[in-house]
Amino acid sequence: MIFTAASDGSFDLGGRIIRCALGPGGVVAATEKREGDGKSPLGVWPLRRALYRADRGPAPRSALPLTAIGPEDGWCDAPDDPNYNRPVTLPYPASAEHMWRADGLYDIVVILGHNDDPPVPGFGSAIFLHLAKPDFAPTQGCVAIARADMEAFLAMAQPGDAVAIVER
Repeated sequence: MIFTAASDGSFDLGGRIIRCALGPGGVVAATEKREGDGKSPLGVWPLRRALYRADRGPAPRSALPLTAIGPEDGWCDAPDDPNYNRPVTLPYPASAEHMWRADGLYDIVVILGHNDDPPVPGFGSAIFLHLAKPDFAPTQGCVAIARADMEAFLAMAQPGDAVAIVER
C-alpha cells in the first residue's frame, strides 16, 4: 500500500484523510532536495522500520520491524561524514540529530527510505514520518501526523509499503 502525504497538509491513511505537517519550505523534487533546506522530498519512500520510546508507552502494534530507542541514539546529518543519513551512537563527533527528544515528536518514528541506498552526501537526511506538534507546525522536511493516526498507520502498515510525498 502507498500512503500519500500531500503538500496541502492532507495524508491518505488507507482511504481516510487526516492532517499532516511537512517542511516549511514546501515540497521539492528529490533531485533538488538539500540538507537543511526545510523542504520535503517529492517521491515514493519505502517504510524501512519504526522506532519508539519504551519509557513513553508500549511498542506500537505493527508488522514493521520495531526498535526501542534510548538517550544514546542519534542520526547523522553531516554530509561529509561516512555515516551520513545513518543511525549513530551519541555522543558522535560529527553533527547528529538526537532521536531521544524532550518534545515527544520522536516518541514514534518511521524511517523512510529517502536518500539511503546509498546516501548521497548533502541530498537530505533524517526524512522520517513522526509525531506532529499539537498545532501541526512545519517539520524540518519530514512528514508528521497525530499520535492516534500514527498508531492507526502502524497497525495498517506492512513491509513493502511506502509513503508518497506529492504536490497538491
